[in-house]
Amino acid sequence: MTTPSSTTSQKHKAFSGEPMRDKPVEDLAGIGAVLATRLKEQGFNKAYNVLGQFLLLEMDQELFCDWLKDTIKANSKQSKDCHACLKAWCDEFL
Repeated sequence: MTTPSSTTSQKHKAFSGEPMRDKPVEDLAGIGAVLATRLKEQGFNKAYNVLGQFLLLEMDQELFCDWLKDTIKANSKQSKDCHACLKAWCDEFL
């Protein structure tokens, strides 16, 4: 059986463990260079821009993951990783 800490990536831990400030979208878990470029093309240049969308969608996993899939063609794992990362950040800082 895995523990929650063993299932989160280093990227997730680094992102959710400190204030957001001006972190780039690439710092979000599940978002690599290709997806980051797609986000930037849609006007989401910083992680806080994606956080805003996450909050507008009321932190709902299904809505947020669908938005990522529709907007930047993220796959299921990428979108769930990004949701989990932002949820952990919100749990820590909001």
